Amino acid sequence: MPPSLFASPDSDAARAAFAQKPRGLIDKVMSVGDAVRQFVTDGCYFASGGFGVNRIPSAVLHEILRQGQQNLAFAGHTATHDFQVLCAGNLTGRGQTLAKVDIAYVVGLEARGLSPHARRVMESGKVESVEWSNYTLALRFTAASMGVPFVPARSLLGTDTFAHSPAKLIDCPFTGEKLAAIPALYPDVAAIHVHQADRYGNCRFTGTSVADIELARASKRVIITCERLVPHDEMRREPHRTQIPFLCVDAVCEVPFGSYPGNMPGEYFSDEDHLKLWLDVERDPAAFRQFLDDHIYGVKDFAEYLELCGGLRRLQELRQREMLLHLGK
Repeated sequence: MPPSLFASPDSDAARAAFAQKPRGLIDKVMSVGDAVRQFVTDGCYFASGGFGVNRIPSAVLHEILRQGQQNLAFAGHTATHDFQVLCAGNLTGRGQTLAKVDIAYVVGLEARGLSPHARRVMESGKVESVEWSNYTLALRFTAASMGVPFVPARSLLGTDTFAHSPAKLIDCPFTGEKLAAIPALYPDVAAIHVHQADRYGNCRFTGTSVADIELARASKRVIITCERLVPHDEMRREPHRTQIPFLCVDAVCEVPFGSYPGNMPGEYFSDEDHLKLWLDVERDPAAFRQFLDDHIYGVKDFAEYLELCGGLRRLQELRQREMLLHLGK
């Protein structure tokens, strides 16, 4: 029997939720701790923006672990280190951060290797999962951003992924062609890291967008973390550069180096040494527990985590490396 959906694709119910969001220019600046406390609740569906280790909302992910929200559903869309962090909450004695995952890409950190702990979590059988392709998971956000319960596609047809997914086979009403109906995904809350935001929630970012523009429009609540807060007048001078408008956003948190240890295009390179440390320490559950106590549970916020990982000196090295790459060196 095909698996069930982890979130309803009901567009009318989603519209009712969106109708409750404020329409005015309201100051939404707050701390990451307050944003997670207010918008990420036990059992909710959480989605993380970015791509691989690029432009990921690391500060929000860490805060979810510190606050101990439980039994989240998650969209594993091009997910690498973000999924690895959330899986750290599924450690014996820590409860179960993740309960359900819509999977397109998880466990692997691309060329860096597989996450030993994320693999243990997925092999434990305690986390429900449904597989999609990266493209069709993106289409789910596209459908939601359009305000419809599904979009038609040819993708997945004739594959085992289709056979084991909640996607449905339909006939085109115009041509009679067989198509896959890809259900909309309306997350309860999403966290997206950007280069710039104003205090009302207008956002700009550069580099690969993947599905973040659609994700911001699909999610009932949106937490934005940004490298820098800029004046609203700055946004108004070049309005065409605003990819995520304030109407979508519920919280704005200024978090310099907020994608660390991931990459931020044009800002800083990924900390490959620290990502390797995560992978290495995960091999021993006891050592991993101590690592988490030192780096996440034992610090008050993301700024303290950055200090533990080398502080300003290390961050400047990563910034310089990114600049050299842009120069082709």
